[in-house]
Amino acid sequence: MPQPDRLPGTPEFRIRLPQDGAEARGWLLMRFGGNGTNRFLLREGSLVTAEEWPGLGRHARRSRAELRAEGALVDAPPAPGRPEGAPARWVATRDIECNSSSAAAALVYGYDASGPESWRTDEGHPLSDYLSTGWRPPHKAWLVRGSNVSGHNLVRQLWLAEGFVSLSGAHLPPLEKSDPTKSALRRFVEEGYEGAASYHQKQGLVDALHAFLTQMRVGDTVATYDDDRLYLGRITGDAVQTTSPGGLSNLRRSVTWRADGHPYDELPGELRQKLSVQHDVVDLTGVLDALDGLTGEADGTDRAEVADTLERAAPKELTLPGISEALAEELLVHDRAWLEELRELLLDEKQLVFYGPPGTGKTYLAMKLAEHFGGGPEQVKIVQFHPSYAYEDFFEGFRPVEDPETREVAFRLAAGPLRELADLASRDGNRHVPHFLIIDEINRANLAKVFGELYFLLEYRDRSVRLTYSGDDFPLPPNLFVIGTMNTADRSIALVDAAMRRRFAFVELSPRTEPTAGLLARCLAREGRDAEPARLLDALNSRVDDADFAIGPSYLMKPGVYRDGGLERTWRTKILPLLEEHHYGEGIDVAARYGLDALRERPA
Repeated sequence: MPQPDRLPGTPEFRIRLPQDGAEARGWLLMRFGGNGTNRFLLREGSLVTAEEWPGLGRHARRSRAELRAEGALVDAPPAPGRPEGAPARWVATRDIECNSSSAAAALVYGYDASGPESWRTDEGHPLSDYLSTGWRPPHKAWLVRGSNVSGHNLVRQLWLAEGFVSLSGAHLPPLEKSDPTKSALRRFVEEGYEGAASYHQKQGLVDALHAFLTQMRVGDTVATYDDDRLYLGRITGDAVQTTSPGGLSNLRRSVTWRADGHPYDELPGELRQKLSVQHDVVDLTGVLDALDGLTGEADGTDRAEVADTLERAAPKELTLPGISEALAEELLVHDRAWLEELRELLLDEKQLVFYGPPGTGKTYLAMKLAEHFGGGPEQVKIVQFHPSYAYEDFFEGFRPVEDPETREVAFRLAAGPLRELADLASRDGNRHVPHFLIIDEINRANLAKVFGELYFLLEYRDRSVRLTYSGDDFPLPPNLFVIGTMNTADRSIALVDAAMRRRFAFVELSPRTEPTAGLLARCLAREGRDAEPARLLDALNSRVDDADFAIGPSYLMKPGVYRDGGLERTWRTKILPLLEEHHYGEGIDVAARYGLDALRERPA
């Protein structure tokens, strides 16, 4: 049944929030907002996040506050089966009319987002499929592949010499509009390529055609790649449908190409990352500044203006803060050079693992360093691996979600902690900010099963891979760092394969070497306590024959140890059981060898 003011021919759209499957729904309206795009109606009962991210605009913040004040957004009741620790949600008590789909997306997400891409149909098609081209940025950039079109190198044979760029659309009917909507193109491709292409091939063709015919415009930057060189040009004409041998180049746009190409090895890393996306047409707008930097000027703009624009818009350099004396003192590390080396390892490798016996402070050190380098806990996410942990838990996968209205359960694609953190790190304005994923007990999971194709990205940050479930071309952002911890006492470190070892730097934390060896003594001295626990721990570890089963100082750094009887209680219930497990079946009297009385009698 049609609703009043709803834009004819458009379906209902939805946004599913991560972690708990909370859903917002709405539709496009016939009326236009202040920015010239269709207004959007957020439906009553929609769930939105209560969080607000730093990138949220002032208008969106004010709008959310006003809706809360008037009772249009209220705290949502706990949903059945809601995961523990899931973020707080609000629920819309009435229909809310928003200025645009992007304004509605910002309201739902708590950060600025593209409405045409965020809102999706039940089949997963974006709202942009149903819009005209009015919402596009004024200047975009595109990569169009043409070096191997059915075995022909169109870049060398036609494009550069004759001044155009093309796309094959041999089975398309005559196009009445120069900028057909994506939904119309999908219908043309389904009819024209039935039996001639697979489902995924047709899906890719629809995306390429929509970009080429509808999204591109005169003045946009275009790039192509041939013989390890990148060529740049400017689109000078609208799309035309013509005839060509075999239909290899029957959709064309005229282009003014630059004569000189740019060697692949000299391209910025962020640009090489985009070039690795395996589509016929790739949106390069996100690296437009890098493309302008190659030419020294933007199309249609004088060099002085370009230089000023690039200087103001230049991306901030990714770096990690230096090691302060205060941080070294807080961590009780006597040698700042050791911490500086960790900083250099992270900058060079992006991934490192702290390994050692239990109680050596691996997780504590990882969290403190991540918060220091990232600027606070907001840029840090912690996960713990275990034997049943899988790729679907870690990155993305289909999970059962209950519909709050029908109570029916359906499987929905949900993002895991790595995908969520990577998306946050990739957001505009965040790309110079370090983000950290801490993986506790990284060796307790089947790493090949958990990481899947992400193994490749850990080593090649300037490339992307096609994801198993969503089919997206995904790069691992360079400002995402990974710190893992490994407990060597359970021997599962031996299960870490060579591929994983090559992609991580490994740093040992041992009670027998600094900075861990003297950690307890420094802690006791700072708090003005007797140094006996440190002497007893050193005496204990001197009797442990296997370094992997030495006892770390953190067992004796808790307040309860220093209450009446606390040291004896901790020794009896925490430390001796570990050593009993180590000597299981050997017939050794653990208490006689490692007990406090034995160590005090013969401390060495």
